[in-house]
Amino acid sequence: MCNIVIADDHPVVLFGTKTFLEQKGYNVVSACSNGLEAYNQIISRHPAITILDMSMPGLNGLEILEKLLNIRHPVKSILMTMHNDVSLFNKARELGVKGYLLKDFAMDEMEKCLVEVQKGNTYFSKHLSHLLTIQHSKDENPLLQQLTFAEKKILELVAQQKSTKDIAALLFISEKTVETHRSHIIKKLNIPPGKNALLIWAMKMKD
Repeated sequence: MCNIVIADDHPVVLFGTKTFLEQKGYNVVSACSNGLEAYNQIISRHPAITILDMSMPGLNGLEILEKLLNIRHPVKSILMTMHNDVSLFNKARELGVKGYLLKDFAMDEMEKCLVEVQKGNTYFSKHLSHLLTIQHSKDENPLLQQLTFAEKKILELVAQQKSTKDIAALLFISEKTVETHRSHIIKKLNIPPGKNALLIWAMKMKD
């Protein structure tokens, strides 16, 4: 059974989402009314999936996503929002969101979204078609779209010729975590092994 933490500051939406999920056979381990409570429940209960409202007191959905980048037990996150805003959508993608639903249509698409997210895929509401068009038209290297927000930040610093020690200090993480991210970046970008391979690749892309 898939364990889920949900969060929404609107009681009716929170209750409706919980009821829907339980009827579909999901185990809602916690239903939270604010972002800080949701984050703490995610840390303590290690759910497979979390479904978050974009706008909440304490921490909003994007702030929770950013904090989840560095936890030991990865969780797949779905955002629900009333805001049909391209900048919020792009930010959520940068932070590794796996599902993105508009509240007006969330219950129609929730089950499909959960199925895809559990498979390791992403699911973005079909009602976001104009946002997706804008996103795909961006002049970004498609390889970089595979990277998480944290990995992109580290790659940016590598391109600035920052050392592992420098990056760790700038991002307030351990050198071991930086090295782990570097390994993931090299693997995702299919960079051939070699001395300073990631730096060479990053410098070429910068040019």
